[in-house]
Amino acid sequence: MKQLFMIPSELYQNRKLIWTLAKNDFKTKYAGSYLGIIWAFIQPVVTVLVYWFVFGVVRQGAPKAVPFVLWLVCGLVPWFFFQDALVQGTNALIEYSYLVKKVVFKISILPLIKVISAVFVHVFFVAFTLVLFCCYGKFPDIYAIQLLYYSICAFALVLSMTYITSAVVVFFRDLTHLITILLQIGVWMTPIMWDFVDMGISENALVARILKLNPMYYIVSGYRNALVDKQWFWEHPGQTIYFWAVTVVLFLFGTRLFKKLKVHFADVL
Repeated sequence: MKQLFMIPSELYQNRKLIWTLAKNDFKTKYAGSYLGIIWAFIQPVVTVLVYWFVFGVVRQGAPKAVPFVLWLVCGLVPWFFFQDALVQGTNALIEYSYLVKKVVFKISILPLIKVISAVFVHVFFVAFTLVLFCCYGKFPDIYAIQLLYYSICAFALVLSMTYITSAVVVFFRDLTHLITILLQIGVWMTPIMWDFVDMGISENALVARILKLNPMYYIVSGYRNALVDKQWFWEHPGQTIYFWAVTVVLFLFGTRLFKKLKVHFADVL
């Protein structure tokens, strides 16, 4: 039991250091470029515009409860955070290898630093989404409070995964390229640009049930439930229990694996 809570305890004890390093990581990521941190927002905005043009203008699917661009943004915003945090968190130990080699430094905080750094951009895009809804006359109501809950869900999921990937990538560098490929597949396997109605798939079909096993389905659907469909998360108890069960298992497995392998990190790096 002591080993089980060792890493969460280390994270809490070093919370001030984590916050400071996360802010510095976000600032230095784009240091040296003319536009600086603006680059953190340009690529996601361009991606939204491209997908909106292709799926909302060129190929129009079934009518939505809100303009397609609003429906699309609700799915892309949590995916952007998940993608950025997972990629950056996976390479945390490699990027901060000089800290890993320090005996007294708590290297268990490094993946968390990268995930928090990605949160700064995510907060901007959540605010951007709310403003965009207002521009279309769709003012957020009390259901929008759930955006905080679903953001916590995304944070917990990606942190759990980065403890696994950041530990493994030290010994298997090809994992970085593998994750990039899986993310490219994942963005299409998750109903972000499409939904089951557009694809002619029944909600209870076998294919739909398999796709719903993806934890990101719960989060993407949650953002839309909060802003479009006006549903509370407790109205989907089965999906909620499944998501948190998967996340807890991933976190327990990830922290245990990280702790087991960390004695070898300095030697390999």
